[in-house]
Amino acid sequence: MTFRDITLWTALVTPMNSDGSVDFRGLESIIKRQEAAGNGILLMGSTGEGLALGDEEKVSIVNFVSDINPGTPVMVGVGGFNLEKQSKWIKGCNALNIDAFLLVSPLYSKPGPVGMEQWFRSLLDASDKPCMLYNIPGRTGIEIPPAVIKRLFDHENMWSLKEASGDISDYRAFRNTTPKLPIYSGDDKMLPVFVEAGCNGLVSVASNVWPEATKRYVELSLQKETSSFEEVWPPAIRALFSVSNPIPVKVLMVEKGWIQSAALRLPLTSRELVDKENLYLADESISDWYSNHKIKI
Repeated sequence: MTFRDITLWTALVTPMNSDGSVDFRGLESIIKRQEAAGNGILLMGSTGEGLALGDEEKVSIVNFVSDINPGTPVMVGVGGFNLEKQSKWIKGCNALNIDAFLLVSPLYSKPGPVGMEQWFRSLLDASDKPCMLYNIPGRTGIEIPPAVIKRLFDHENMWSLKEASGDISDYRAFRNTTPKLPIYSGDDKMLPVFVEAGCNGLVSVASNVWPEATKRYVELSLQKETSSFEEVWPPAIRALFSVSNPIPVKVLMVEKGWIQSAALRLPLTSRELVDKENLYLADESISDWYSNHKIKI
């Protein structure tokens, strides 16, 4: 299976011990769950608290996963606002057993179209791997202009776009400007809507806790067979984002016994999640849905 075959990428959490250190045993365990489900793995995105990890921790994580060499594609997040530092990170990862990079808009600086294009072009030049660009204005403070994506389309390392503005009109602007570019939803709840406009797949938070069920959700979405979704998936996804991601996801993964601790890096804390009942109800609801909609063998 190559990265181009993957329709579901899991934006993987970074498990941590109760003292805040990286839980490598837990990381290997949840990677195996994603591998078994046939999902691609995104390391150190926003769900993986990539910006809260130190440089040495990030190096140790990507080396650890490279040594495991999972039987499913691995993508590594690239985020920040220091071009030299991000380019160095990419070059250090080039020789490892990873398949792709996720390139996020520069944070805080809010560049114009010229600066945005030069930023991404420099990172694409530094890479030896295919790259997915990431439009998430809610976190970066600025949208990637569709014209920038169009100008970068012919770069040999330009592979795809993760669109997470939450606005179908933004998605359509990218699709209309660069119709041959693979585009993935970066928002679990928006996938069925984006598929109607030609979406290629999903980069998911939900698949951390529901790897097989989310895989089936993506399959049915791409087949436009969504009649069973309305009473199940929207409320379940709302429960996962009732407070800042990945707080609810980590709490539920502890409840399932998949990781040992819901520890996060401040300013995120599991103490924000006061009412967990809806989260547990969502887990039951998705489990029941999957039992009724998984492929019978």
